[in-house]
Amino acid sequence: MSESDIPMQGLKRFLVFWGLNVLVLWIASHLLNGLSVDGPQALLLAGLAFGLVNTFLKPILFILTLPITVVTLGLFVLVLNALILFLVAWLVPGFVVGTFWQAVAAALVISILSFILNLMLRQ
Repeated sequence: MSESDIPMQGLKRFLVFWGLNVLVLWIASHLLNGLSVDGPQALLLAGLAFGLVNTFLKPILFILTLPITVVTLGLFVLVLNALILFLVAWLVPGFVVGTFWQAVAAALVISILSFILNLMLRQ
């Protein structure tokens, strides 16, 4: 692999994960009442914001909330993911998350779908 291929690999990886985020959010919005997206532009922006927040902010929040996560045997991660969904909804016009429990349900569905899609891509 030459040096000129490395940036293309990074771009390709970014686009794949962005596409997966968009797909997962779209599926979750169709499965759940508490998550709605007003059009493709909002969906694309939500997928981008969701990926960026998960990449940069979630690790910091995870470390800060590690004691609670340990005490709850990992269940607090769902709360953290729900809070991330609320943040994305606040950042992206047209992406709406309902109540807290709907956000937790959406976080669970998104986690399961992401896990399945990542397993399929590793083949």
